[in-house]
Amino acid sequence: MFAELNSILNTSPDSFKPGEFILVSDKHTDASFLIHHFLSFYLRGCKVCFLGLVQSFSHYSAISQRLGVSLTQAREKGQLVFLEGLKESLGVLLQGEASKGTRAVDFLRDPSSGLRGLYDFVRDNVRGAVGGGEEWGPPVLLVDDLSVVLSLGVSVGAALDFSHYCRATVCSELQGSMVMLVRCEAEEEEESDDEGSERLLRGLIHQCSLTLQVQGLPTGYCRDIHGQVEVCWRGQCDRQQTQKKLFQYKVHDKGASFFARGMSSAVL
Repeated sequence: MFAELNSILNTSPDSFKPGEFILVSDKHTDASFLIHHFLSFYLRGCKVCFLGLVQSFSHYSAISQRLGVSLTQAREKGQLVFLEGLKESLGVLLQGEASKGTRAVDFLRDPSSGLRGLYDFVRDNVRGAVGGGEEWGPPVLLVDDLSVVLSLGVSVGAALDFSHYCRATVCSELQGSMVMLVRCEAEEEEESDDEGSERLLRGLIHQCSLTLQVQGLPTGYCRDIHGQVEVCWRGQCDRQQTQKKLFQYKVHDKGASFFARGMSSAVL
């Protein structure tokens, strides 16, 4: 958990805004350090449903351990529900059926069917977090990363529908929180505007309440500063003004430092 980022967002594990949809995106850099932050942040008191679509459980566990959180303990006591997308996908591709009977990755058999199975997995687990024996805070959904389903044949529209229904269930119905990561690679010139991760990102921006857009430095590589983050608080209605702030960051082994643009001695 990054204390400086909590200060920027005016939040803490003991006091955070309910019903928030946080969208994390990156371009020409890696924003996964923010997923690790939010995972360790919400595990301080909430039950978390984590869709790890691009990395193994051991990967997230090793990094979370450095941040002071044990994913193994959280999963054993029922606080963390982790869908290991790589493992589930391997079960479908090699055996023709999802491992452990889950239907969450049914889209691998028929991408045109959309992400209904994945949504059902989320719905069942976040609703199960409410009214249980443990006194967890509001449920949280983390997705790393949603854009990967596009490369598996799922349409942008189906991915946006999945996000919409998750938001309705997690944020509106249960007053929980959502964090999604989307990666935007450079688009080919001949690619249609109606295709790809850029369209997915634009659609998700209209759904979310807070965006963290991570980019490389416009001046190029710097040893002391790894990139910049544009934080955008989006108004909940047309009359509310969107607020934006730009920060530079440096990732450490056990955290990250954030600087207001121009405040670092490395990059002005």
